[in-house]
Amino acid sequence: MLSFPAFLFRIERDPAEARPGEVYRISDIELASRLSFFLWRSIPDDELLSVAGQGRLQEPAVLEQQVRRMLADPRARRWMNDFMSQWLRLRNLRALEPDPDIFPEFDHTLRADMATETELFFESQVRDDRPLQDLLLAEYTYLNDRLAAHYDVPGVYGSHFRRAAVTNPARHGLLGHAGLLTVTSYAHRTSPVVRGQWVLETLLGAPPPPPPPNVPPLQENDGTSEPTSLRERMAAHRSNPVCASCHRRMDPMGFALENFDGIGKWRDEDDGIPIETVTLLPDGTEIDSPQRFREVLLAGDEFVITVTEKLLTYAIGRGVDYHDAPTVRQIVRDIAGDGYRWSSLVLGIVNSEPFRMRRVVEDGQ
Repeated sequence: MLSFPAFLFRIERDPAEARPGEVYRISDIELASRLSFFLWRSIPDDELLSVAGQGRLQEPAVLEQQVRRMLADPRARRWMNDFMSQWLRLRNLRALEPDPDIFPEFDHTLRADMATETELFFESQVRDDRPLQDLLLAEYTYLNDRLAAHYDVPGVYGSHFRRAAVTNPARHGLLGHAGLLTVTSYAHRTSPVVRGQWVLETLLGAPPPPPPPNVPPLQENDGTSEPTSLRERMAAHRSNPVCASCHRRMDPMGFALENFDGIGKWRDEDDGIPIETVTLLPDGTEIDSPQRFREVLLAGDEFVITVTEKLLTYAIGRGVDYHDAPTVRQIVRDIAGDGYRWSSLVLGIVNSEPFRMRRVVEDGQ
């Protein structure tokens, strides 16, 4: 039984009369299953099955009522943590080991605290039905005494987490979370390239192509000559024309976060060299602080579109393709009227054709 496909996978069976390539609306029971595995990561409960069994789940008012009920349920924490850790790559934090000689304060407890901060923050954003943009703008986070000391935030005592105001504007939103700043660093130093790539792919949905083969590594300070800043060493690296086109996009975005060290602690110097905070994007836009960087990231619709694409991918269990573009655009237009709130995004996805419809597999596929 343990190897039986129906035991291991959720299987949706096509109607007997359906032809290859035909698109049809899934049944109420199948919709209940998709909903529960999306929002609870588990099987439907009795109420959801009862409504589906009555053939009422497809009714717009009934479906919205069930979605809002499920979002308010404690089980919804499962998808929030699972989606967030996949999307933001926070799950990679568990495998990272920053160099103990350079970052002696990093240990397993601090690692767990970093993850808890982002998990609680993301859950609060969804449960409080905040606008999507607030992920980058929020002036609060969740801290205990250890993480508060890491952030130089006074007045937080005890190991339990609580909501705390963030008075340093550079720390507002996800870009100030130590866990994400650690995930986008190397073991021994920050990486503007990795951070810039993370921003492009994760927040803007515009991943750069993979690096060409045989690119020489970045020259590190070895103590045998006058130390140079990371920015100076990367400028020399960018002089390679094969690398220049992509690094012109990635590097400035990573430099905007250089005041955060390899484990997300604030700094004004690196190896005794003052950090240069001003950077230029390829279009000439100047960035001189993390707060200015957030403004630039939210100036267009790219962030909202990317969050929509990422959550749609998570909900339907497949990558978003070119034929899904009209659906994504429609969802973004619809949620704009409600202030880009999380409940509107989830409802938009649940009501979309990719979530409610299924295509019969073509012969030979």
